[in-house]
Order: sequence, then C-alpha cells, then structure tokens
Amino acid sequence: MKIRSFAVLLFALALGLSAAACGSSTPTTPSTVSTVSVTGIIPPVGSTAQFSAIATMSTGTTQDVTTSATWTTSDATIATVSSSGVVTSVASGAVVISASYSGVTGTDAVSVP
Repeated sequence: MKIRSFAVLLFALALGLSAAACGSSTPTTPSTVSTVSVTGIIPPVGSTAQFSAIATMSTGTTQDVTTSATWTTSDATIATVSSSGVVTSVASGAVVISASYSGVTGTDAVSVP
C-alpha cells in the first residue's frame, strides 16, 4: 500500500514538474520597426565614408541594420551609396542619403563641400 501511494505521489509530482517546464502559454507579439535613423559624415569630393542605419523597434530596442538596409541617394551626380552604406562624394551640392529596412525609410540630408 505504501509503495502504491508513493508511486502515485511520484507520478503526480512528475506530471506537475512537466507542466511547469512548458512555460507560459501567453502569446508574444513580434516587434516591428518603428523608425530608421541614418547617420554619417559626408566626405569631401573623391572620398568615401561609411554611413549607418539604426532601426528602433516597437519594443524600444535598437538594431544596427546597416548591412541589411536598402540604400539610395537622391542625386548620384553628387554622391553615390553602395549596398552596404558606403557613400562616395562625386561633386559639391546637397543630397539625401536614405536607408530602408522592413518597409521603413530613414534619411540624412547632407551637403558635399
């Protein structure tokens, strides 16, 4: 009788520990991109500089998305930008460098001296 009671108690304890190990069944909401910030210092004509793109997520955390963003320039006759965010100044003038990530675009308006 004692062995049977002990076996039932042991089984109930194991069942309870298994249920606790499964964790919470509360669903989590995936974070989304709220904003993208583009920063960099425009180089003089004929030089290059690395720009960066930082995504701020809906959770408030930030993520460096420089290498995964899509980069564009408003005027390639003034400055070009590579797929990794390297800006090359071609001529003097104003230009906007943009980075898009997960459907959100950030910009940096700069002037090449």
